[in-house]
Amino acid sequence: MSKTKQSPVERRLARLTDAVREAGIKLTHQRIEIFRELAGTEEHPDAETLFEAVRKRMPTVSLDTVYRTLSTLQELGLVKTIGQQGGGTRFDANIEPHHHYVCVSCGMIRDFESKELNSLRLPGTVRQLGTILDANVEVRGLCAKCQGRKKASTRPKSKSS
Repeated sequence: MSKTKQSPVERRLARLTDAVREAGIKLTHQRIEIFRELAGTEEHPDAETLFEAVRKRMPTVSLDTVYRTLSTLQELGLVKTIGQQGGGTRFDANIEPHHHYVCVSCGMIRDFESKELNSLRLPGTVRQLGTILDANVEVRGLCAKCQGRKKASTRPKSKSS
């Protein structure tokens, strides 16, 4: 009997269901929809972006509910936060080992995997600072879209006679 392979979103939703039951937390429709929205995107949205997306399907959801749900999901280990220079906290429902590429121009964040980076050994000086709970690499640069815009804006204008 072959078992159908679950999508990443389905695996994350199953993890959500298990974690909230184990923690004795009520699994509300709003919590499911907020998590489903986050789990179904690669955009690493902030709370306000999640709120706007969920509100399209659930007009009664409040921004406060989104913030409280994200806080609860973080406490349960179901989402991670990603800091961004000059921006608010962004969230990621992918808690598997992975790393991030961040565009310094538009703020786009994408996941990437690397077994080599996962196995990096942290120097002793980091361990002296305190307990390490998690480590990942954040690569910063210009995404292809922004790089294309930059090249287009630096091209010399053609002269018309």
